[in-house]
Amino acid sequence: MSEFYDQLSLINWVLLVIAAIGIGVTKSGFSGVSLLHVLVFAHVFGAKASTGVVLPMLIVGDVLAMLMFGKHADWVYVRRMMPPAIIGVLIGWMLMHRLSESLYRPITGGIILMLASMQLARLRNENWLASIPHSTIFAWGMGIAVGVTTMLANAAGPVFGLFLISIGLPKKEFVGTAAWFFLILNVLKIPFSWNLGLIGEQSLMVNALLAPLILLGLFAGRAIAKGISQKSFEMVILVLSIVAAMQLLLV
Repeated sequence: MSEFYDQLSLINWVLLVIAAIGIGVTKSGFSGVSLLHVLVFAHVFGAKASTGVVLPMLIVGDVLAMLMFGKHADWVYVRRMMPPAIIGVLIGWMLMHRLSESLYRPITGGIILMLASMQLARLRNENWLASIPHSTIFAWGMGIAVGVTTMLANAAGPVFGLFLISIGLPKKEFVGTAAWFFLILNVLKIPFSWNLGLIGEQSLMVNALLAPLILLGLFAGRAIAKGISQKSFEMVILVLSIVAAMQLLLV
């Protein structure tokens, strides 16, 4: 275990602290910020290994978000999206068995770049996708996309957010529904990440050290929401995410 800690520099720890706070901010409703922790953990631990390090921290954030906002959840959409999302997780798990780190980095970068572009489109036009009917085909397509992206990169927040926006879910119901949905889905992902050898004693020690910062991030997110517009805040994060995603694609 000492070797594991020795490879983490002071700068690495600073980045991990920021990313842990970012997880809390994400769970307070700033879905675009989710790309921050994906990029930071991928940089520190490697794109594939980072998914197992992040997962328990996301579950901590999901539990806290559920306790704070879960009473506003709309269970119709949790139940509707869960079956296709589980299928997507299975697809992602099978892909992870076959992908090397050399391929995983550009794939992670591509996923982040795609999600960041989708988020930018939404920020420019809040009614984007609003005209798409509430069809079963659309829900299943988005659900499978959520499952694949959450398994491959823990980056499904923007995809699920776009679905909830497209059906016109109010903000409180948006946050509460996302909290319960991802709590259930992330818990279901644990056996798959364990099977891939991505969760272990060393990664859980890092989780234990960083987990308290997630609560700080939740309160920070609520405070930020009162001080500046979500659109301005997410725009900065998305621009930085696009730059970092390009680095993953090109390196």
